[in-house]
Amino acid sequence: MEKAGARGGRDRLWRHPEPLLLASKSFGRQLALRQTGLPFEAHPAEIDEREIERRIAGEGGGPDDIVAALSRAKALKISWEFPQALVVGADQAASCAGKIFGKPADMGAAKRQLAFLSGRAHRLHSGVALAKGGALLGETVVHADLTMRALTEEFLDCYLARAGEAVLGSAGAYQVEGLGVHLFARIDGDHWTILGLPLLELLALLRQAGALID
Repeated sequence: MEKAGARGGRDRLWRHPEPLLLASKSFGRQLALRQTGLPFEAHPAEIDEREIERRIAGEGGGPDDIVAALSRAKALKISWEFPQALVVGADQAASCAGKIFGKPADMGAAKRQLAFLSGRAHRLHSGVALAKGGALLGETVVHADLTMRALTEEFLDCYLARAGEAVLGSAGAYQVEGLGVHLFARIDGDHWTILGLPLLELLALLRQAGALID
């Protein structure tokens, strides 16, 4: 469990009596939330993401449906465990040419995924959900469009060796906030959506819930 935010007295911006809970272990999401200055704690939600993905895809759902379902499931699970707190769940997927990419299963899958995306534009689908006491308070899915430059096999091998298994923790097999920036020729979308936590939309949900000064 990681804690962050204002210390030493009541935070005048944050109006809720409990710190915000982030149902994720993602470094990128924690980094994004830390930048808001809000008090929060990270409580990763242990859910069967692959089963949810298979179910939604089997029902004909697309990437927006998948990330929305996963975001909800994470937020609701932790909100049952901590019913007095506001809980944020988030998830992300990448789509390109009719294919949906989640977190790669291993380094071989990461290389194949990056080779497929090389020289192409793809879309990131970033979902966020807010829950309290097992009830969903609001949710949304936001997009960013990224174009990878043409990647040589030599570069891919070098990148994966340097980045290591951190690439397995994100859709697309990269972290734009780190070495992943070397992959791209163009990025259209806000930074927080790319990190996997759409902050503008989340802050709007928190204001609607009365947790922030409006």
